[in-house]
Amino acid sequence: MSVLVLVLAVSAACCLGFGFVLQQNAAEKAPLSDFLSFRLLLDLMRVPRWLGGLGLMVAGMVLGAIALGKGEISLVEPLLATNLLFALALSRHQTRQSLGRQGWAGLVLLAGGVSAFILAGEPRAGTAVTDPLRHWLIIGAMVGAAMVLTTYGKRSRLSWGPVLLATAAGLLYGVQDALTRVSAIRFSEGGFTGLFTGWQPYGVLACGVTGLVLVQSAFETAPLRMSLPALTAAEPLAGILCGVGFLGDRLRTDIGALAWESSGLAAVVAGIVLLGLHPAMPCGTPEPQLVTDVQRR
Repeated sequence: MSVLVLVLAVSAACCLGFGFVLQQNAAEKAPLSDFLSFRLLLDLMRVPRWLGGLGLMVAGMVLGAIALGKGEISLVEPLLATNLLFALALSRHQTRQSLGRQGWAGLVLLAGGVSAFILAGEPRAGTAVTDPLRHWLIIGAMVGAAMVLTTYGKRSRLSWGPVLLATAAGLLYGVQDALTRVSAIRFSEGGFTGLFTGWQPYGVLACGVTGLVLVQSAFETAPLRMSLPALTAAEPLAGILCGVGFLGDRLRTDIGALAWESSGLAAVVAGIVLLGLHPAMPCGTPEPQLVTDVQRR
């Protein structure tokens, strides 16, 4: 495993984790009338804290993109999932909560799961699948699932909606990561001409903007502990599926390795849930007048 890729991916996770916390701090005060609307982004652009969080998030995405350009997506994605550790660190600083048994258990599960998956799977580059049908089937499945989750999330915005929206955003971000990897390959082979004559960079932009609206809507209507775990768990799973499905990433497939890889991913998800539900995570609720406004409609 390249040390440079490790440093880039962990740095990206740090920026993403800090950025998510700052964004949620601002988004929870936004009017619910902007729910799932691009107006939400326009309103939030007036809030300095949100802009700071967005800047960190963009920095994280840029660092993640560089890491994806230099390493396999099946290696980078689990490392990006550690953004929850940095989000918890900032939230803990804000709330003065100790980690306790739950926090330490989540930390060990997340870090141990990432390590187990990488060590057992030994992600390595292979030959990318050239069949466009495979690309569209996997990407279509991810985008289709995100659309279904968004539809149901819109109907239950103050109950399970934030979890569904965050999951949908995570799926889109996983696809975005895969398309970022493809765009990096096109750029290395054909420069800017090769990059912008393909549809992938425009897909990166579409997934990024749509995912941003979904994430901010989830942050707006629920505490971070409801939305961030779903987002953090869905993105690496979708990214790994794309990496193995059509980017040519190769993992060890003997019985022992598969068992450790499955256990590692399960530990990652369990750790994400434990950390996401930790008392240190912001647990603010929508302002009463905003809830009343929703009930009147």
